[in-house]
Amino acid sequence: MRADAASAICTAAIAFALADHVDATTLGLPGGPEPEGIGQVATILHADPYDMELLISFGTSKGGSAGHLALALRGEGKGDDIVYSANFYADRSSEHAQGFYTKDLMLAIPKLEYLYGTHSSLGENATFGLDYGEAYKRSVIGVRVYGVPDAEKAALVAFMRRINEDYHAHRRATEYHDAEVRYDYLQFNCAKSIGSAFKYGAGYTDLEIASSRLSSRRKLASALNANIPTEMAMKLIDQWNARGYRMDVVLYRKYAASTYVDPHDESRIAFKDLPDRFPSVLSRDYLREKGQYRDFDNLYAMYVLYNMGRYAVRVDDTRGSLVIETLKIPMPYAQASERAIADASVDSRRFRVRLPFVPAGKTLAGNSAAPRESAEPASP
Repeated sequence: MRADAASAICTAAIAFALADHVDATTLGLPGGPEPEGIGQVATILHADPYDMELLISFGTSKGGSAGHLALALRGEGKGDDIVYSANFYADRSSEHAQGFYTKDLMLAIPKLEYLYGTHSSLGENATFGLDYGEAYKRSVIGVRVYGVPDAEKAALVAFMRRINEDYHAHRRATEYHDAEVRYDYLQFNCAKSIGSAFKYGAGYTDLEIASSRLSSRRKLASALNANIPTEMAMKLIDQWNARGYRMDVVLYRKYAASTYVDPHDESRIAFKDLPDRFPSVLSRDYLREKGQYRDFDNLYAMYVLYNMGRYAVRVDDTRGSLVIETLKIPMPYAQASERAIADASVDSRRFRVRLPFVPAGKTLAGNSAAPRESAEPASP
């Protein structure tokens, strides 16, 4: 084991031992306490000189679960990264005109607040589990990227600000969006906003971004052409590899005991009872239940992220403290991708038959992985 990995384990153990007890029954609620040890864990993660982190949030619905995509940039905030995240409620609908945070389309949130905060710097209209406290509602995978020039990070920040300027000005037909600049689940969602920042802000001219116009006759076509978080994440990882940037992965596990129920959610399901589902690409897997992924692209995404995995962060249920664990030494992307392609190819073929098998690929623990002991019959 490398010295830095062993040191991280030791440091995490010390942080855990020194952490005060927090009443676990009050964790995971807006306005409540935050886990102890957040600062110690953040110090361990910041000891690695990454420049930015792509945050891939899991889905919380049984079917059609796309998840969410956001970008954290280092050096933007005092002592913390700043997460840029598309605002689901900035759609100019009458339904969201009151009681929701709609001041900006691209939110800028300190990363620790985004993941584990129970109070929002955005104000009282911010949505718990979405704008802050994500890890109480769902798991988040962070792809950390090393070697990014400062000029590229500055260009990304400038473009995020420009999106907000265009949103405030009700601009239409920009080079990055052919309709009014506002949030739209299909036309201008989280994946398109992050992809646009890299393509039009940071100069990733060959990054493919889908364009989808919505009409009553073409809703299905628009959905099929929408930008999907996992698909955009895989495109960006390829772009970073081509630029020679190094990458590794952190899994921020969902705190599985939050009793909070979002009053805006029609289903009125407590966070602890929501699915915690790896966000699917557009495929037959998109409508399958948790634990039934069999599509090559989903298997590849899960396997390559596992292969690059380095740390897992979780809230300890008994002490109410944040704990970091070293998963393994991460593979370089080229090796991780080659292994993932081979394993996903084998497993996707095996899932087409009814016989039980143990998948060749491995996934990050706690996600919506393919079944590890048996395969269900393939859908017709």
